[in-house]
Order: sequence, then C-alpha cells, then structure tokens
Amino acid sequence: MPDTAAVLNRLDQDRDGALARLFELIRLRSISTDPAYAEECRKAADWLAGDLASIGFEAKAHATQGHPIVLAQDHDAEGPHLLFYGHYDVQPVDPIELWEADPFNPEIVTREDGSQAIRARGASDDKGQVMTFVEACRAWKTVAGRLPCKITMVIEGEEESGGASLPPFLEAHRDALGADIALVCDTGMWDTKTPAITTMLRGNTTEEMTIHAASRDLHSGIYGGVAANPIHVLTRILSALHHDDGRIAIPGFYDGVPDLPADLRQQWDGLGFSPESFLGEIGLSQPWGRHGHSALEHLWSRPTAEVNGIWGGYTGAGFKTVIPADAHAKVSFRLVGDQNPERIRGLFRQFVEDRLPADCRASFIGHGGGHATRMPLEDPAFAKARQALSDEWGTEAAFIGSGGSIPVVAQFKSILGLDAMLIGFALDDDRMHSPNERYGLASFQKGARSWARVLAALA
Repeated sequence: MPDTAAVLNRLDQDRDGALARLFELIRLRSISTDPAYAEECRKAADWLAGDLASIGFEAKAHATQGHPIVLAQDHDAEGPHLLFYGHYDVQPVDPIELWEADPFNPEIVTREDGSQAIRARGASDDKGQVMTFVEACRAWKTVAGRLPCKITMVIEGEEESGGASLPPFLEAHRDALGADIALVCDTGMWDTKTPAITTMLRGNTTEEMTIHAASRDLHSGIYGGVAANPIHVLTRILSALHHDDGRIAIPGFYDGVPDLPADLRQQWDGLGFSPESFLGEIGLSQPWGRHGHSALEHLWSRPTAEVNGIWGGYTGAGFKTVIPADAHAKVSFRLVGDQNPERIRGLFRQFVEDRLPADCRASFIGHGGGHATRMPLEDPAFAKARQALSDEWGTEAAFIGSGGSIPVVAQFKSILGLDAMLIGFALDDDRMHSPNERYGLASFQKGARSWARVLAALA
C-alpha cells in the first residue's frame, strides 16, 4: 500500500471536485417525511449508488416499503471488513422564511468566528458527513487502486422519518453485512479543534399517562373541594418522581446503572466543560439535580426522568371554572447501562398506581423504547482510530458520550451482532434540523482526511 501521505495529498488536490460532488447531492431535495419528495429521495439514492459505482464499488439502490437503501461493497482488500452507515434523507426546511437563501442551493458562508461553512439543508446532517467517507475512499482508490480494508456501505433514506425500512433490510441482507465493526458518521466533534469518538449512547422509554376521575367535567363552584381533581393528582405524582436533590425516586430505577470508569471520568474532567456556559446559552445559570455527579456525567452516563408535556381542563382563551374529568402527561426516561426499557416502564406504572387516591384510575400508552449502548473500548480498533484522529487534528481525540439515542447502533448490535464506532465532524452550532443549517468547510475537508487516516489505521 502507498504511504497514507499520498492519499492525504490527493484529497487536498481534489478539494474543488469533492465540494462540487457534495453540492450535487445537496441539491436533491430528499425530504423523507413528506411524500411529495419521494422521487427526490429516489434520485438521491440513485446518485449515491452511481457515484460509488464510478469508483469501483458494487453499488445498488434497493427498493423498500419506504425510500431506497443504498448497499455498496468493495471487498478487494485483505484487511478487516468495515460496515459504514449514513443517511441521505434530510429534515423539512420549515419555516422557510427564516432561511437566508434557498435551502437546497448550497453556498459557502462565513461563520461568526470567521471560518467558512457550507450552508444548505443536509450539509451537516447527513450528506456532508457521508461524503467525507466517500471522498476518503475515492482518494484511496485513485492513489492505491484499492481500499486498505474491505468496506460495505449502507446509506438509508428514512433516518429523519423513523427508519422503518432499515431493520428488515438488515435482516434480509445479514450475510452480506457481516463485518468486524460498524462505522457511523451521524455524530460530531467535541469542539472545533478536538475530534471525538462517541462511545456511549443512552437508551429511552416513553410513556403517555392519563389520570381519570369523575365521569364528566364538573362545575368547580358546585363540586370544588369535594370531587377529586385529576390535575392535582397528576401533578402530585409527577412532583414525586424526583427527590429534592434530583435523584429519581422510583424504587429499583437505578438497578443496572454502572459507575463511570475512573479513567473515563478523568478524561471527561479534562475536557474543560463549563456547565454555566452550556446553560447560559439557553438563559439558565445553574445545573439542576447534581447529587454527586458532574454535569457531563449527567448528560452522558446517568439516567433521567423528564416530563415532556402536561395538559388537562380548559386551556383556551378566557376562563372556564371547570374540574376536568381527565388529566394527561407525557414522560420520558433516558436509560444507561443495563437498564431494561420495559422494566422501567413497568416500574413507572407501578409508581403511579401506588399513588392514586380513591375514585381515580390511570391508563397508559407506551410510545416505544430502546436499550442504552456502550462501546467496547478495550477493542484495539478504538485506540487506533483515536490516534488517527489525533494525528490529523493535532489535538488528542476524546472519547465522549451522547445524551441521545441513535437507533441504528442498537440495530447493528441486535441484528448483526456488530459493535459500532461513532466518528463524525459536525459541530454544536451546525443548526441541524433548523433554518440555515451549515457544515464547516474544515469539517468536510479534514473529515475526509481523518477517514483516510482511520482506514489506514484499522487496516
């Protein structure tokens, strides 16, 4: 194999070509949630399959019950087999009036810090991220004639609209997708100078609950003080979810929650995270409910219980003196470690039932859930990839967590038996899902160089 430096040099020489290809893909309005854009989604899948075929991949856009999924394979190398995942679909652009230009006409703009960025829907999430990997493969193929590793790519078109077609696709193509490790690009950097590998994702459980009391809404002047008010009952139960220090009060809730390894805690402490600055951006000042853990631990490695919505009674203009028959709330739990989503659901429901007064009952609607994911940092691949990223950016790459969930990571584990390495180059201010989405030019260019180094390191 040639020196990796030759591949990096090729990427630098072809920056204009890489940008032109990304702009081509961005111009396809692949909004997956809106049926009006189904043809645009198909065009995006076909474009990717064609581009990958042009550099030697066996590539096809496979029809599904929803939008196509691109499957591309190049197994000429003798190295390990890597499965790369990304998505070509994008979020709707509403509200369109807040965009400074056509969302699907990509432009280079200057950010507040003076750096340049690509402004367009999908620039960061996830077309720019996908093309960093594609461009790294293109450079390897151009310089060396082959890739340093066996590579399979799965690029879906429903990540932004539920991803219903992906699990059956993974099941149907299980044999073709058997790899050593998965690579997921739909993630980001720690900051503009520090690359990162996300090594843990929280799971979740979501519940909708209703407290029922009287058989109909009641006049509060006639029944007030005597009839049970379900809003009172509901709010008392919700307020009992947490102790005063923020710790969740559901019995058995913390079973399966691991302690953070000391070396990882030390690394996180060294990231210089300021909870005051983090909260200051949203008009808050102090972390809530720390109870013995740092703010980063709470964001990445501790479970949560949050009330996401609450309603009942009369909420229109003016006033109506009513005691409602029902009151409602939506509650979500972020899970870590070995917490089982269905067990947490059961514990929550029992917690509610145990606090119901006479004449009241509760009903529940479950809205799904998933297990937390923790990557095997003892796998040498993680250390190799971390070193490759550090070499490119000149700053030691961080192992970080994520407060959210990425369902495909759990699907790779449950369906294919694969662990995943999450490497991406998005930044917190990329405005993903919002008007004027953008992707740093450095993220795109150095992201491609980073992937070229990672492929060499993993080989």
